[in-house]
Amino acid sequence: MAEGATPLDGVDTVLADLDGVVYRGSKAVDHAVESLTAAAATHRVGYITNNASRTAAAVASQLSGYGLSVAAEDVVTSPQAAVRLLVDVVPAGSTILVVGGEGLTSVLEEEGFVVTRSADDSPAAVVQGFSPDVGWVHLAEASYALEAGIPWIATNTDWTIPQERGIAPGNGTLVSAVHSAAGRLPDVAGKPETPIFQAAVERFSATKALFIGDRLDTDVKGANDAGLVSVLVLTGIDGAKQVLAADARSRPDFILGDLRELSQPYPAVVEHDEEDVHVVTVRDSSVAVRGSVVRVLSAGTDPVDLLRAGAAAVWGTGRAIYGLDVDPALHAGD
Repeated sequence: MAEGATPLDGVDTVLADLDGVVYRGSKAVDHAVESLTAAAATHRVGYITNNASRTAAAVASQLSGYGLSVAAEDVVTSPQAAVRLLVDVVPAGSTILVVGGEGLTSVLEEEGFVVTRSADDSPAAVVQGFSPDVGWVHLAEASYALEAGIPWIATNTDWTIPQERGIAPGNGTLVSAVHSAAGRLPDVAGKPETPIFQAAVERFSATKALFIGDRLDTDVKGANDAGLVSVLVLTGIDGAKQVLAADARSRPDFILGDLRELSQPYPAVVEHDEEDVHVVTVRDSSVAVRGSVVRVLSAGTDPVDLLRAGAAAVWGTGRAIYGLDVDPALHAGD
């Protein structure tokens, strides 16, 4: 990246995850709305969600309520990505057994599929997505239908879903229940798999897209695998511990404290050797690597800069974080 360049430079499309990036619970994340509004003045901005329980229009309405200018066509959902997989494996107009709610059934019906809840209707495939109303009866019907060897597509396999009262079981736990009964695994449309990212790239005619997420295992890994520029913003789930421990496929191109930094010059990582010590500096934060030990030389004024320096040092060792003696100061701000 050129000196003084921002994360937005060189990309034409900005794609954002929702929970932990745009909002947390019912409240907008600090600085998210104004930052994404500013980005929309120069870039195409779209939103991606793994949550299959709501329609794109419902998501757009929520985002508009925060002050963002968003229409339904600006939102790519995991049910929409699931349909992309479905049309390749079953004939148009087929009967599909659905485990999920309106966010899933509405998309299938718009594409001309017939929705059923019963395995007795000889469905051509099972499509499973999250809904708070999913219960044992629905999971059982999916298991019965899958005994015929028909295709099974999951909108996503997130183990957890944030709720107002805390963290609750997500679609991954429900998929796991069916997997235990059926003895097989589904094809997955949502993050971190590539179909949902491909759907977004095509929807917005992106030539080079940047994706912003708050989780390394779904957002960053998925963006990296799909060939997008990946951004981790530290306003949601993952923090310093997860960044330092990230495997090669889950390391972001950019680490941001909040979305204001999208349009700010991204600091350079400067590295040099001093005898048997490798020093990594980001602005006024620096760390030293000697053997299998990473030590803080200067914590600097910005905890995110210290994390950037620490991550570059840890990732550059080629060793897992669990094999390192990392100074606790690197966890500042976690």
